[in-house]
Amino acid sequence: MLDYDKEAERYDISRGGEPRAAAAAEGVLGLVPVQARSLLDVACGTGIVTRRLAAGRPGLRVTGVDRAPAMARYAAARLPGAVVLADGRRLPFQDAEFDVVSSVWLLHLVEDPVDTRRIVAECARVLSPGGTYVTTVDKGASHNVGSDIDVVLASRPRRPASDTDALVESYAVGCGLVPAGQARFPGRGQGRSPRRAIADLRRGWFVTLPPGHPLADDFAARLAALPDQDRPRPDPAFTLRAFRKPVPGSFLAG
Repeated sequence: MLDYDKEAERYDISRGGEPRAAAAAEGVLGLVPVQARSLLDVACGTGIVTRRLAAGRPGLRVTGVDRAPAMARYAAARLPGAVVLADGRRLPFQDAEFDVVSSVWLLHLVEDPVDTRRIVAECARVLSPGGTYVTTVDKGASHNVGSDIDVVLASRPRRPASDTDALVESYAVGCGLVPAGQARFPGRGQGRSPRRAIADLRRGWFVTLPPGHPLADDFAARLAALPDQDRPRPDPAFTLRAFRKPVPGSFLAG
């Protein structure tokens, strides 16, 4: 996995910057009930999306949390007084404290299924009855846009995805949440060129091909042989799922 303290300085510019953040925030807010008054953004990173969540819904109190100190510092500069340094597996908040909890581009990073379930359970715990949990799913699959780069990388070693739609739904339902909608948004500025794919490979972006892996040079050579080395291929499209916490005694609560 990438070192997100080292990654913080170049995180935004390497991942589509403000256009991608705007698309992500719009997607999340489209699943947030109009009556919501508080939102917790788990794994807020540099706060580039979190800030737009706050700006995009007047009256919504937004709090960010991230476990990487460097990321949290960037986020705190964007949202003074509203960012907490903490691990998503052990959120330092009371039960039922937030009307909405979001986790954008988080669950795909978690290698241990036990930890994935713990994160979803924590998000459910701090969610108020009637509240909504919004999270990205199938992040890795979203980057497969059918390009020539994807053809080259199709045979690379893979680990099982930790954020498949079915898995995340099973974790959410296991915590007492119920499905409440979905949305898609474009990953603007994230269409890879072959040259960019090689750079990502060299710095460990593909976790099963870390720098120094015996196969890394072979994949780099195959990417270097592709035409139009600097032409970005199509942007990915990311998927959001929403889950609601039933109000006790309501129809949805059974």
